[in-house]
Amino acid sequence: QVQLVESGGGLVQAGGSLRLSCAASGRTFSRPAMGWFRQAPGKEREFVAAIKWSGTSTYYADSVKGRLAISRDNAKNTMYLQMNSLKPEDTAVYYCAADSRRFTPLLDDSKYDYWGQGTQVTVSS
Repeated sequence: QVQLVESGGGLVQAGGSLRLSCAASGRTFSRPAMGWFRQAPGKEREFVAAIKWSGTSTYYADSVKGRLAISRDNAKNTMYLQMNSLKPEDTAVYYCAADSRRFTPLLDDSKYDYWGQGTQVTVSS
């Protein structure tokens, strides 16, 4: 069994920054694609960013391009999401996810087979 644990969420003012981390532990799998998704109150879960197992390719939702940056350190089994210039509309529970069957990530959350418990990000205006 693989466990994903997010950390780094919190309350920040608009324009501020946060860095989310996602640590993987348990049974290891080789070269999974990974991604970040978020769910705001009353809304469906949506794609935020994803990264290829090698870290050489990244993918972003249009709403976060230029403000958020995804990265990973495979030696530490950890993925990150650097969040800058945060807006109140970024307020949501952020989830990390891993797709053990693919090297290149898909943007469809139904393709991911491992999920973290989520971390709350609140951006005040």
